Amino acid sequence: MHARAALFDLYGDHLRPRGGRASVAALVRLMKPLEIAAPAVRTAVSRMVRQGWLEPVRLPQGAGYGLTPKCVRRLDDAASRIYRAGTPSWQGRWHLIVLEPVKDRPRRERVKAVLAFLGYAPLSEATWVGPRSSREVDHLLASEGLRADRFDAALEGDPRELVARAWDLAAVGEAYERWLSEAATLVGALPGDAPDDRVFATRSRLVHGWRNFLFRDPGLPPELLPPGWPGERARTYFEQEAARLLPSAAAFVDRELP
Repeated sequence: MHARAALFDLYGDHLRPRGGRASVAALVRLMKPLEIAAPAVRTAVSRMVRQGWLEPVRLPQGAGYGLTPKCVRRLDDAASRIYRAGTPSWQGRWHLIVLEPVKDRPRRERVKAVLAFLGYAPLSEATWVGPRSSREVDHLLASEGLRADRFDAALEGDPRELVARAWDLAAVGEAYERWLSEAATLVGALPGDAPDDRVFATRSRLVHGWRNFLFRDPGLPPELLPPGWPGERARTYFEQEAARLLPSAAAFVDRELP
């Protein structure tokens, strides 16, 4: 786990419900079980401040960092997808976004990355499709200064053909199978009497691996997924183990926060 990704996970999974702020010293202590050194933590925090995810705050314990509104929206959206069992019922309508041309390559790549994270896939250079709308799209367009047409539509043809065109579900399914195997090995290596800091580290790695599927799995409705979709087995395992390990992990966080 890189420091920046670990900090996102820490803020989203533990610090957001605790006010979303922590001192630099506490962040360093909380990253230690993940074998992330203090210089890497400070560098990652500085980068997150430049990118608008964190902002400096003064705490009784000294200098610290809190979540920006932008980061709160992203973490809350991610949490609703990470911990939601199943997907909302689908009414047969897709959400389409038709973007104006984006000539600047770095800007274009940023937009593509965020849309993919939100569950959209490209049908062409300018047209993106998703199974449902996301409030984050408004903030993306505003932050990038882009115009776009957005609308819901029931597209012609078999929706499964559209899914096959837009998303590589075979690759996503294989990734779920690999994750299940690796997650079982990770959790199975944890002794029953493991100290809280080790439980925290194991659960953090479990959550991190699962969170990566936000960039790959659009959360399609069950009726459009292949029979025996491994994503459901993976979700069941994740939710069970994340909940089982949470009390000890939370005890470690509470102890290390002032």
